[in-house]
Amino acid sequence: MHPAPPPRLTSVDAYRGFVMLLMMAEVLEFGKISGSNPQSGFWRLLAQHQNHVAWTGWVLHDLIQPSFSFLVGVALPFSLAKRIASGQPAWQRTAHAWLRALILVLLGVFLRSIDHPQTNWTFEDTLTQIGLGYGVLYWLGNRSLRAQVIGLATILIGYTAFFFLTQLAPGVRDHWALNTNAAWKFDVWFMNLFPRESPFVANEGGYSTLSFIPTLGTMILGLLAGGWLQREDKTPTEKIRRLLIAGAILLGTGWALGALGWIPVVKRIWTPSWTLFSGGWCCFLLAAFYGIIEILHCKKWAKPLLVIGMNSIAAYLIAHLFVTFISEALPRHLGPRVFQSLGENYQPLLHGAGILLVEWLLLAWMYHRKIFLRI
Repeated sequence: MHPAPPPRLTSVDAYRGFVMLLMMAEVLEFGKISGSNPQSGFWRLLAQHQNHVAWTGWVLHDLIQPSFSFLVGVALPFSLAKRIASGQPAWQRTAHAWLRALILVLLGVFLRSIDHPQTNWTFEDTLTQIGLGYGVLYWLGNRSLRAQVIGLATILIGYTAFFFLTQLAPGVRDHWALNTNAAWKFDVWFMNLFPRESPFVANEGGYSTLSFIPTLGTMILGLLAGGWLQREDKTPTEKIRRLLIAGAILLGTGWALGALGWIPVVKRIWTPSWTLFSGGWCCFLLAAFYGIIEILHCKKWAKPLLVIGMNSIAAYLIAHLFVTFISEALPRHLGPRVFQSLGENYQPLLHGAGILLVEWLLLAWMYHRKIFLRI
């Protein structure tokens, strides 16, 4: 007789829905609105937080991928408990985990290959990065808390040492600089092992394959948080207090490493300081959703987020595959004047809002018919 699995946390699904909504809301094109209204600080602020920083630092948009990765870790203890309670044997759970990892990697490559004449073998996509580390995350999910903490420390210390000890080009002293770092040097070799349209020289944004290693660190932080939320011997207040304390420590440590000039906070190559810094924000956000939904029992407001969060893979695919089709279909059937009703300056906003609404309605249709895309 297996113990009953812990109930699914609405707060986790709502947080995931919030993250996916931020990603999908790129179609609102705040940057264009700000460009048409240069005197407006409001639109300038929204535009700033809808685009990634060039290198060091962060904005809200930079927390999307860490949150998504963090929540993969949070969900794992609950998923394992559910599979164990159903009587699924260990070998089957392991096979499913590694198959899931493979599918995520290939799905990321598929999405990155859109509009390319051949398979675009690149591994910086969010799904691919999660897939590359998911097998190890699953392995740690079946280990003790001590093993999980040691795994996290090994990743962060080892990755830092790898960057500092890698010999770069002559005269290069900044081991964390754009496309002159250890991860870039690895990709110059690794990416050219695959058939390509042209030889790989550098990723324009500085993204790298090896970022999956510190991304795994982010997922382990989520694993630790999920294990803590799963505990039945702790009250909800104790759980939220631990999340807030952990968030403060992680955020402070990551910020200090960057401020002292030791390890800059760079999302694009997922520096260890970014793992800690963004992990702190993830703990704060999880605590906020958990407190509002699970402790204060305010759930009705989160329904639009649940529609997205409970079908996150479907939302990710819709945002990457259907936006162009929806974008072209709306003015074709509704006429262009509908989106110019507030003037030319706000046409991109109304058009984007229409796209976002159609995406949400597709997910709502799936939600109400209990159609959930799982891997």
